[in-house]
Amino acid sequence: MATIDQWLDEYSLSHRNPVNKVLHWICVPLIVLAVFGLLASLPVPARALHYPAGWAVWAGCAALATLLYYLRLSPRLALGMLPVLALLAWAVLELRTLAVPLWQSCLAIFVVAWIGQFVGHAVEGRRPSFMKDVQFLLIGPLWLLGAVYRRCGVRY
Repeated sequence: MATIDQWLDEYSLSHRNPVNKVLHWICVPLIVLAVFGLLASLPVPARALHYPAGWAVWAGCAALATLLYYLRLSPRLALGMLPVLALLAWAVLELRTLAVPLWQSCLAIFVVAWIGQFVGHAVEGRRPSFMKDVQFLLIGPLWLLGAVYRRCGVRY
């Protein structure tokens, strides 16, 4: 398995254009939010609904699996993702209060954010990294957090 530095360095190769970078700072968190919201919209076993956040069982499973993957790559980045995921969970809760069903608002966010990603890569002139390896779909959020860590002088 590649190291976190190898993953982030390779991801950076197709994310050098400033426009593409800005679009990724906007769109990657929105895509993660939309995926969690879509997962939270899936039906759950009846007994799970007895728990306070039973509606989010699938999103919680995905978040846990993602954190375990991140933990293998970098415990420090995995720890840094905890507040990010908590913020995204809060955003999903807020989206649930809208008059529009959660799955519809998240589907709209997902589509618009992916359009933004592909526009960024068109400007960049390079294909998205995930077309080479699907794991890059999970690396994108770490690439953003890694940039924050580097700017703050935090090792990962």
